[in-house]
Amino acid sequence: MHQPPIPHLAVTDPDIAGLVQAEARRQYEKIRLIASENYVSPAVLEATGTVLTNKYSEGYPGRRYYEGQQNIDLIETLAIDRAKGLFGVEHANVQPYSGSPANLAVYLAFLRPGDTVMGMALPMGGHLTHGWSVSATGKWFNPVRYGVRADTGRVDLDEVRDLALRERPKLIFCGGTAIPRTIDYPAFAAIAAEVDAILVADIAHVAGLIAGGAHPSPAGHADVISTTTHKTLRGPRGAMLMSTAAHAAAIDKAVFPGLQGGPHNHTTAAIAVALREAATEEFAAYAHQIVANAHALAEALIERGFDLVSGGTDNHLILVDLTGKGVAGKPAARALDLAGIELNYNTVPFDPRKPFDPSGLRLGTAAITTRGLTESQMPAIAAWIDQTIKAVDDETALGRIAAEIRDLLAAYPMPGWSPAP
Repeated sequence: MHQPPIPHLAVTDPDIAGLVQAEARRQYEKIRLIASENYVSPAVLEATGTVLTNKYSEGYPGRRYYEGQQNIDLIETLAIDRAKGLFGVEHANVQPYSGSPANLAVYLAFLRPGDTVMGMALPMGGHLTHGWSVSATGKWFNPVRYGVRADTGRVDLDEVRDLALRERPKLIFCGGTAIPRTIDYPAFAAIAAEVDAILVADIAHVAGLIAGGAHPSPAGHADVISTTTHKTLRGPRGAMLMSTAAHAAAIDKAVFPGLQGGPHNHTTAAIAVALREAATEEFAAYAHQIVANAHALAEALIERGFDLVSGGTDNHLILVDLTGKGVAGKPAARALDLAGIELNYNTVPFDPRKPFDPSGLRLGTAAITTRGLTESQMPAIAAWIDQTIKAVDDETALGRIAAEIRDLLAAYPMPGWSPAP
């Protein structure tokens, strides 16, 4: 049963309603370890599905291009104030449609085509929008990239400083999409100051951990903070840009009218709800449990002979190099999906394989923590992963593991859906 219920959808379009229910059951029955996914609360789901989607609101509170904004202005102002209070920032823009458009707005705010931008290389754990070659950010700007050390799997900040001094970027990104270790924001800030660059902290993956006090914050160090609102923050699919007051006007102008038209007001409301939830003691406990679960899962995988990039994790994310297991990431990920464990294949630093058939797997513990799993279940998850890797082509074994996982998860409710009684 979907919560909130979807009776009108079931009548109007039973095909879509059936697929929604099928997807909900899939999410209920699988151990979801994709690091960028989570379960939102029923309150966030309700806000996302309201009549707010009917309203156009180009502009900002008090400065709109459409009438009828009396309620929308209050909703967006609530979201802004909650973001500022939760993250301790001077300015927040809650309108970006998602993480990539948010990052594009940063470029528009501070750079001209051809300017130099520095970010972590995608194969090392960075993001497409930090200047990778296939992205517009790598085509329209001059990208220079830093990576990690081969012996530690960690960023060498002395090398980052040397690169910055040599290339003199106007903008530096720290953060990424597959970084299992704590980001040293003060060190990046010092490097950016030395070369007179804007420092952007992309906290899309760790925003919920920061909000819950389980990860250091870039506030006070980074000029701009970019984040999605889902992942560990457990909100809707959206994004925010936060900054010092000095950069507020440039950020706002870049988002609208620079890149976007009207904001998605139903998403803004859901962001506001998620930010209110993130300010609670319960959320702080959840954020710390995410990290505890990741530590326990990492240790259990190491005990079973898995090679983890950087040797472990400081946050929610684990990056596994399967080279020593004799199987590539793609067939491993597909087998794990059949076995009831959802994750993604991923490149690892210095990966000799192609990105669409890489050597690694990326895991995250946010969603299973939302379901209520704790450290005590992590050895079992590691055992199922190990058994699956050893039985990649054995459908009978994979089916047995999937059944065992369904039995385990039946004891842990899923926000937003439950089996019909």
